[in-house]
Amino acid sequence: EELSMAKLNLKSIRAMQIREAFQQVYVAESTEQFEGLLNNWYYWATHSQLAPIVKVAKTIKRHWDGIVSWKKSQINNGILEGLNSVLQAAKRKARGYKMQHFKTIAYLLTGKLDFSKINANCLPT
Repeated sequence: EELSMAKLNLKSIRAMQIREAFQQVYVAESTEQFEGLLNNWYYWATHSQLAPIVKVAKTIKRHWDGIVSWKKSQINNGILEGLNSVLQAAKRKARGYKMQHFKTIAYLLTGKLDFSKINANCLPT
């Protein structure tokens, strides 16, 4: 008899299958299909008897409305996170200087300014 990973019924295999099923929820074409698949996944996860998976499922349930809203809008905050990263770097560069210097550095880094108009040797930011 040939052994297969699925037939071994290992907890790690079940956890991996549940994780992969969760990833498949996000390929749903409609919000209704998405929510139906998410409901099915939630039931499977909470009945898996795998404590970490149950914990994740309960966390998802607490954020259910936000997750479904994301599916409807497909909006995320990636651009703001990137801008925040640039501003944090500006704050580190301005350490020890007054707030006005921080503001100046922030504008220089995020302003997409074209300095070639004042200095021909300068590359645009």
